[in-house]
Parts: sequence; C-alpha cells; structure tokens
Amino acid sequence: MPNFCAAPNCTRKSTQSDLAFFRFPRDPRRCSLWVENCRREDLEDKTPDQLNKHYRLCAKHFEPSMICKTSPYRTVLKDNAVPTVFDLTSHLNNPHSRHRKRIKVLSEEELRKMTERIENCGEQEQLKNDNTQNEAQFEEIEEDLPPITPQEKEIKDYLKSLFDILVLMGKQNIPLDGHGEEGVEESGAFTPSNFQSLLESRITAGDEVLRRRFEMTAVNVEYCPVTQQRQMLEVCESCLREELLREVRESRFFSLVTDEAVDISGEDHLPIFLRFVDESNNLREEFAGFLPCEEDEDAVFVSLHTEITEKWGLNLEYCRGQSHVNSGDYALKLKAVASKLMEKYPLAVCTPCSTCALNIWLAKALPLAGVQMVLGTLKIIDSFFSKSPQLLSELENAIATIHQANEERANELKEICRTQWIERHDAFEVAVDLLEPLLLCVDSVNSNANFSRHVAFEAYSISVNLEEFEFIATLVVLKNALSFTRAFGKNLQGNTLDVFFAASSLTAVLHSLNEVMENIEVYHEFWFEEATNLAAKLEIPVKLPRLYLRQHRPEPGFELLPESYYKESLSIPLVSRVIQELKEIFSETHLKALKCLSLVPSVMGQMKFNTSEESNADLYRNDLPNPDTLPAELHCWRIKWKHRGKDVDLPSTIYQTLQLSEVKFFPNVYSFLRVLCTLPVIKVESSKYDCGRKRLRAYLSDTPANHRSKSLALLNINYEVRHDLDLMVDTYSKMYPEKVDEQ
Repeated sequence: MPNFCAAPNCTRKSTQSDLAFFRFPRDPRRCSLWVENCRREDLEDKTPDQLNKHYRLCAKHFEPSMICKTSPYRTVLKDNAVPTVFDLTSHLNNPHSRHRKRIKVLSEEELRKMTERIENCGEQEQLKNDNTQNEAQFEEIEEDLPPITPQEKEIKDYLKSLFDILVLMGKQNIPLDGHGEEGVEESGAFTPSNFQSLLESRITAGDEVLRRRFEMTAVNVEYCPVTQQRQMLEVCESCLREELLREVRESRFFSLVTDEAVDISGEDHLPIFLRFVDESNNLREEFAGFLPCEEDEDAVFVSLHTEITEKWGLNLEYCRGQSHVNSGDYALKLKAVASKLMEKYPLAVCTPCSTCALNIWLAKALPLAGVQMVLGTLKIIDSFFSKSPQLLSELENAIATIHQANEERANELKEICRTQWIERHDAFEVAVDLLEPLLLCVDSVNSNANFSRHVAFEAYSISVNLEEFEFIATLVVLKNALSFTRAFGKNLQGNTLDVFFAASSLTAVLHSLNEVMENIEVYHEFWFEEATNLAAKLEIPVKLPRLYLRQHRPEPGFELLPESYYKESLSIPLVSRVIQELKEIFSETHLKALKCLSLVPSVMGQMKFNTSEESNADLYRNDLPNPDTLPAELHCWRIKWKHRGKDVDLPSTIYQTLQLSEVKFFPNVYSFLRVLCTLPVIKVESSKYDCGRKRLRAYLSDTPANHRSKSLALLNINYEVRHDLDLMVDTYSKMYPEKVDEQ
C-alpha cells in the first residue's frame, strides 16, 4: 500500500516518488510539534501512536540539514528533526476546491509564536551545523554524487558475495575456520577453513565476480584474511542488531533481561535479551547480544550502560524493567548492577523473569556454597541424561526398581525425567524423590562396560557429589524452606488473573517465612531428621563438609555436631536470605505495577468492576499521552466492560486486550498496558516471540566453546531477522575505507 504525505497541499505518494517518507514520532512532545507545524486541525485529537501508525510526511517538508542518508538505500531523520517547510497558500488560488486536509487558521498571536519557535529551531540548528560544517556539506551534496564507476561496482559486488557467505555461515551455525582457536596451520589440519571452502564452492558454482577476482590467484593463497573475515563479521552483527533495535526504539519502552554467563572462546559473557511490544502489539523477547563479564561490579555496570546507550543507541530512560537470571558470584554482581540502574532510572524496576521458576531464581540468588553446589550438580545431571536415550532408559529402569511398590509414582517420575525437570517449581522436591534412583543408575553406568570411559567417568563424578551429606542436607532444606514460596511462584507464571492476585498474597508468604525464622530451632530439627533418614537409607554417613574440616581445626575437647553446624551455616542464613530477596525483588514499585493489571477486563470482572487503578497510575503518569484525562478514561473503560453484551467475553490477558480495535479509543489505557506488558515478570503469550532463549541454549549445546563466536551466535539465534547486504557493504566501507582501497 502506498504512503501518502499528510502535509496540506502535498499530493506526493511513495509509488510516484523516490522521496523518503517518515512516520510521525511516538514521543508526545515531538509529535505535537509536527502536528502544530502541519496546521492540520483534524490531526490534533489523535494520539501519537495513531499518528505514528497511519500518517507520514515526505522529505520535502524537512530542511536538508535534518535528513541523514546513512547509505544510498537508507534515509533517516535526525533525532531532533521537526518539519518546517510547508505550502499553506496554494489552495487559495482555487477557493472552490474540496480539501480533505483542512488547514487550521491561526490568530496573529499564534502565528507570531510559531514563527519565533521555528526561527529559534533554525538558529539552534545553524549553530550545530557551524560545528559540523564538513559533515553538513557532505549531506547536502550527497544526492548529487556521480554514479559509481565499474571498478567500484565490482568491489561492491565482491564484498556483497563475501557478506552473503558470512551470513549463511552464521545462520547455519558454521564456524569460520572449523579447526578450533589455533587455526589451520597450528592445528595441523590439511583442509582449508570453512569460509575458504564455501568461497571456493561459490566460485565453482558460477559466481562470476569471485571468479574474476581470484582466477589468477595462487592456489595456496588464502582468499580473504582472517582479520578481514572477523571485521566483516562484526559488521554483519552490527547491521543485524540494528534491525532489531530499530523496532525496540519504535516501541519506545523496553525491559532488559540477562541470563547465565556462558563461555565464548574461553571468556565469560552475559547474554542480553530485550523485551518490547512491537507495532502489532505482540510482546517479544529477543536476543540482542553478549556482554563481556568484568571482575568488578562497577565495571560491569559501566560496561552494560555503555553497551546499551552508546553502542546500541537505546535510551535507558525508557527502560521499564530488568531481570537478571544468574547464580553464584555473577548473581551478586548483577544484583549490585540492578541497584545502580534503579538509582539512575527509578522506573527500571527489578523483577523475577517469567521464564525462570521463582524457587529456582531464589536459589540462584543465595550466596551459599552448598546451594550453588546443589544447583551445579542438578545441572550436570540434566545434561548427562539428555545426551542419549540409552542413559535416560537406564534412569527409568532404576526408578522402576526403587519404586516397585508404587507404580503410579514411578510412572510420574519417569514422565518428569523426560522434561526439563530442574527448571520446575518443585525441582527440589523431585530431586529428593529421584536421589535414590539416581545413585543406583550412575553406579550401574559406571560399572557397565557398554558405556565409554568418558560417560563412566561422568557418572562416577555425579555419584561422588550425590554421596556427600552436605548435598543431601542442602537439598532437603531447600525443598522445605522453598515450599512456602512454591504456590506463590507458580501463580507468578500463571495467567494474568493469577499474577494480579499473587501481588496481594506476598504478605502471607512473608508472614509464613518469618514464622519459620522465629521458630527455626523446631523447623531445623525436622529438616535435619529428614536429611539423616534419607542419608541412612542411602548408607551415607552424617558428617561435616570436608572443606570445613580442612579450614577449621577443632579445639581439643570441643566437638561441633553436624546438626548445629547445618543450622547455623545453612538453615538460618538460607531462610533469612530468602525473606530478604523477596522483599527486595517485590519492591513497592513492582507491586504497584502488578496491581495495575486490574486494567485487564477479566481481572476487572473478577473484582466486580470495583477496582481503583488511579492510586497506582502515578507510577507511569509521564508515559501516558493525556494523563489529566486518565480518571475519566478509566471510568469509561470500566463502564464499557461492565455493561458489555451477553455474548462478549472478557479478554483475559494484556495481549488479548491490546488486540481489540476499540482499545485505541482509550489512549491512556492502551499506553498503560503496553508499558506493563514489557515487565519481565509478565509471560510472553506466543511461543513464536519467546524462542530467543531456547535458540541460545541450542546454539551453546551444539557448538563447542572454542568454536563459539558472538557475531555468529547473533546471526544464528536471530535467524529470521531480515538482513541487507547493501547496508553491510556501505557500513564496512565507512568503517574500513583503507581495506576497500586495497581491494
């Protein structure tokens, strides 16, 4: 469908002109300036979102200095661009004509103020142009550049072929060299690199540009140096990410999510995901790249802030949520980073992530060595049994043997083992039930000659961890202490109604945990008894951790009992930290945001339409297009659903509500829901837009650490994102002009 220019007396449309057409900005202040300058009275009552979606202005209405051509194929406006060039008089020559785009008649005072404002904008722009005169001159004459020469075209086609190969390698997860970090020569490999092989294959298949380029080249010469390959790959990564970031900027509000640190070619990196609502009102969580892990928490904060604001060009003032799913030392670092972000950007509220069960999230946040050992061991167990169906079959046989008297429970455990059970809300309860079958299974695998030495050694390593009483005691305490948060966490990952009521049930959860803390002597006695009984059943001795005994030599005549040790070093700090984590993560701002879910009609209906969102609405007041009319609009919103027709079902999720055509008549409610939707605690409804994390895991599982690449990973995980080879060539030419001259 062609784009029509919304300016008065302008009849241009995109199918009849090579001019660029620009959307109205979503920013309310800038959008109001565009409308005011247009003098279109019929546009004044429309929201920025409506204008952004349905109206365009062509490039003829902007000063040349406001327009940037990043490439011959891409034209963008400067961030402060405002249209100032309009024809407001030509219709007077034909007074009988009918104009759909009516021009607003201004009073002398209004006209004087507008003229002053435009002149002020012009003066500011002139000052900026004086400071960047060379750049401005380049922009003004860029349209008049002569056509490229045949030699330049050949170089461009050659680079496009190279970029095409790199994009293919990234999307198909093909390592650049295929011989590990040391490369071809050092590894002793006699075959060329993957890139070289694909390039030669393309020449053989008839790529004339590459053939002419290399037909006179010596056979043993590498066609494209490794350094150039990596530079071009970084350009691929940057251009592909920019496509994603463009959508994030258009949506305006977003949230930030980090996942467990991963090994990329020997260095730890944090995966970063961005949550936002796209123009079709779909909540999406997209993988945006990796951040190198720093030793110091301040360095992590500076690195993260610089990456997002300066390199990615996102404004953290629009960040409305953050979640960090990390364990061990990184959990502590990211917790400090989250606090610093909230100090600087108060609305970037920290929440749990909808993709991680609350109990698992809490366990990862606990800085206790025993807890991290349990989490690490469970992760190893999950990885071990997912390697082959034969190993899983061995575990199922062990379950059947141990639970002969309870076939129903045996079948239930077998079914659980076929899933990602270590990510369940009741993962620690399941682990306790599986402990005896697990030990029987790994011992059987270790002594079975049908399995390789490597598999047998892994089984032996798992059995060593499982036979430690510290593991059993920690697992039992985790199971019991986190049983008080299990239902609460399950509701947080439920439907919108469950999430809304979960916000109100936090007080009861904290009350129960505080009661446990006040009576920890009694609770610990029961927990320790359960742990000792389980250890006795498995013939494991009750003892202090070996590391503690090495570091603390007991004084003569003094004996520290295991029960006292685990109470002081495990039960008390674990319950105390869980209470602290819940209070911190469910801050007043977070709870206010969750209570605003009453805007969803099904929640309203459950509350008998007796809700009061106004008390929590101040949280996002500055994000609304017309905050002064919010109370009246909310009243109309409640009345609309209270008196709906009998055959009209109440939308039960934010997504369903945003898909309603009539929601656009409630601009404040619409904006409110879009902001709420970005919070990491809200579940992504469509699996189509929640696959970034699964693809990341698949990439890490399929790719050895020494073959991993940040750039190739981004291309592989964002397989469906559109790529522009011309843009990649232009970007590379600007970043490395000396390389292009050498071609």
